[in-house]
Amino acid sequence: MNMTAEKTVRELALENTAATRVFEKLGIDYCCGGNKSLEEACRASNLSMDQVIDSLEMAEQAAHAAQKDRNWQTEPLADLIAHIKSTHHKYTREEMARLIPLLDKVCSVHGQNHAELQNVRSSFQGLVQELTTHMMKEERVLFPYIVRMEEAVIQKEPVLPSPFGSVQNPVSMMEHEHDSAGNALRAIRKASRGYTPPGDACISYQTLYKALADFEADLHQHIHLENSLLFPRAIAMEKAH
Repeated sequence: MNMTAEKTVRELALENTAATRVFEKLGIDYCCGGNKSLEEACRASNLSMDQVIDSLEMAEQAAHAAQKDRNWQTEPLADLIAHIKSTHHKYTREEMARLIPLLDKVCSVHGQNHAELQNVRSSFQGLVQELTTHMMKEERVLFPYIVRMEEAVIQKEPVLPSPFGSVQNPVSMMEHEHDSAGNALRAIRKASRGYTPPGDACISYQTLYKALADFEADLHQHIHLENSLLFPRAIAMEKAH
């Protein structure tokens, strides 16, 4: 992101979703006050512009670093699970907490003229409830078992029996819940017309739709890692031992 003192806060927010999180953390108004240049906004908030730019650049670099691929077909399952938790579960929880009040704000301002926002909010609220429980079950039950199983295999020790029988049983449940999450994402995409804000959308409205699109993209990556890599490898490991 090419950041200069002359660029407006709104321009920076629209260029990169990571910038909106930095602005929110620092208390910089990128919505109603978004027409101010970055220099003006920093001066109004009594912030060092150099430090703000550093924060924006670090946020962007972190976002890019998170996208770097590793060969998860061969990496240890414990490492893959750690990656899923630290990258995708962490992101999902943070974004759900951020987007719920943002969605409420946009609905309160634009809901009367854009009834589709209520459908977006209803679908997202349902998705949040489902994902919260889903990730908890993975982290408390399924993931620890897979890690213990891999440790036993590496150490050439017997794999202790699980309380749920075959690992295929919780995997089937998780895959079913992934399908449900996919349906919710499709409902949100349809209601938002492909995350396309209307002509009268304010910066918060635009930020919301871009963030929802990013949320969808990350959840797709998240589900892919589990359905296509973690789960099949865990099932194959269990069958082989």
